[in-house]
Amino acid sequence: MPGKLIYLMGPSGSGKDSLIDAARPQLAARGCEVVQRVITRSAEAVGEDAQGVSREAFGALKAQGAFALDWQANGLEYGIPVQIDDWLQAGRHVLINGSRAHLEHARARYPDLLAIRVTVDAGVLQRRLQARGRETPDEINTRLKRNELFIDGEGAPSGSSVQRLDNSSTLEAGVQALLGLIDAALTPST
Repeated sequence: MPGKLIYLMGPSGSGKDSLIDAARPQLAARGCEVVQRVITRSAEAVGEDAQGVSREAFGALKAQGAFALDWQANGLEYGIPVQIDDWLQAGRHVLINGSRAHLEHARARYPDLLAIRVTVDAGVLQRRLQARGRETPDEINTRLKRNELFIDGEGAPSGSSVQRLDNSSTLEAGVQALLGLIDAALTPST
């Protein structure tokens, strides 16, 4: 039986990478692979464990068919390695850090994916963005405005097929909420 694609999305700074890192042992115990994205950002940049490549290298990988999914956001290119198809076919579940704007494209390729929308309180998001030091104050303000749209529903993926995870509290609470959503989706209905 094929595995399930778990599509985690949310604004930059919502804590997706922290959730993923903290949940890795529990995800592995559930037969879930965590994908390392390929991003046109320096590998030395603070943040997620991603493979940083140049725009030229990204274009070459894309032309070679190396990505199952790819998109552009925030001036960067993102790719999900095609290896996920092998894992899914082998019955492994796969968690990716996706893009909310790319959800429908992902759903077209993986119709039964589990979509999880991570939200976070504006004050918490602002503190997280400032602490990581990747964005200028203007970029932080832009991200905060986009987050408000995301929380209010405009531009936010919605519907019964999108699960919501509020990650404004502790990391432990967020991890438990994430695992609860995954467990509910992976448990066969009787």
